[in-house]
Amino acid sequence: MSTLTKPNHIGRKISRIRELRDMKQEALAQALGTNQQAISAIENSETIDEEKLKAIAEVLGVSVEGIKNFSEEAVLNIIGNTINNHDNASSFNYSCNFNPLDKVVELYERLVLAEKEKVEYLEKLLKGK
Repeated sequence: MSTLTKPNHIGRKISRIRELRDMKQEALAQALGTNQQAISAIENSETIDEEKLKAIAEVLGVSVEGIKNFSEEAVLNIIGNTINNHDNASSFNYSCNFNPLDKVVELYERLVLAEKEKVEYLEKLLKGK
């Protein structure tokens, strides 16, 4: 028998999807209303009941079928084909279509306005007493 993970090990698939989502067991546990130890037990289980699987899929942002059919090899192939495609690498250009400094100024002005409105509201409350 091979020492590789069995392809139907749902818990391992959940673990890998969670890791790919850059999510800790604690975060998944909190979203599901349980604790980290329960998530660890789930990830070590070969099978999981459908209700739990639906809840986990929802939190991870994937479908139940996505978890059941998850293949790490497929993910690595997609990443490899996307990142290592040197033909398209030179055509990827990121350009910002707005001035970031303008956005900072805009946000600052909105913050100042919100603070002014808060002060006016508090002054109105104090005059009312």
